Amino acid sequence: MKYKFLFSVFVFFFIFIFLSLGAWQIVRLNWKLDLINQINSSLKNEAVFLSSSEKKNYLKIKTSGKIDFEKQIYLYNLNQEGKPGFEVLNPILVNEENYLINRGWIPFEMKNVSEINKINQEEITGILKMQNKANYFKPENDIEGNYWFTLNRDDIFKFTGKSFSKYIIYLTGDYKNPLPIKISA
Repeated sequence: MKYKFLFSVFVFFFIFIFLSLGAWQIVRLNWKLDLINQINSSLKNEAVFLSSSEKKNYLKIKTSGKIDFEKQIYLYNLNQEGKPGFEVLNPILVNEENYLINRGWIPFEMKNVSEINKINQEEITGILKMQNKANYFKPENDIEGNYWFTLNRDDIFKFTGKSFSKYIIYLTGDYKNPLPIKISA
């Protein structure tokens, strides 16, 4: 009789645990679907001026500013086909605040080619995205060789001498070099 009772408690305990985990998964699914809908609706909206808007993740913006091509950052990454290359990031001053602008992806052989620095600085359209946290499994950045694996805020400060917003502007538009990165939910 004692073992029957313990077995029943054991079974009910695990039934309760599994039902709780299932309910938690449903709540999490709804949260993720709401987040995806918010991102998609934000990306479909018209671009707003960066200076007059409240900054938020995945906000479509338009602005103008002074891009610093001397402190260009080459962040190692793969393109959509899996080919290795760099994302090109530059400091940009917008309304007395420093941002990094991710202008897109280039193959290795385009590094330090002046052709990639042709951009209209008066009409910049992009998507504001919060900077991701560094991954601990990636190698250290080679600041002196300008070969980056992560956007470590301390390393960026050492390289540029500037502090930046926690948001990065991802350039959108019809550019070929660098090729803008597609942002979606």
